[in-house]
Amino acid sequence: MQRMYQYRGFSIEVSVETDFNRRPTIGVASHVGYVATVRILRPESSVAVFSPLRFGDTRSHLFFSEGDALMGGCSAGQRLVDDLCACSEPG
Repeated sequence: MQRMYQYRGFSIEVSVETDFNRRPTIGVASHVGYVATVRILRPESSVAVFSPLRFGDTRSHLFFSEGDALMGGCSAGQRLVDDLCACSEPG
């Protein structure tokens, strides 16, 4: 699954990947988890601002659903853009 979001003049591309490599823990039911891969693009370029980043939810766990991974990836991308814009503003 892949989505593109527009935010503050940048494009945020979020791809969701299924992680089948999760090892079951004894006594805990295992489930498939999801990770979000985020790319930040400038409108005039198809080249990412920096290398794609992979995100899980908080505490470095996998996301529980594809929807959670999409929203988490979008939020992370927005924070990255905010940080990029803050660095480029004259201070």
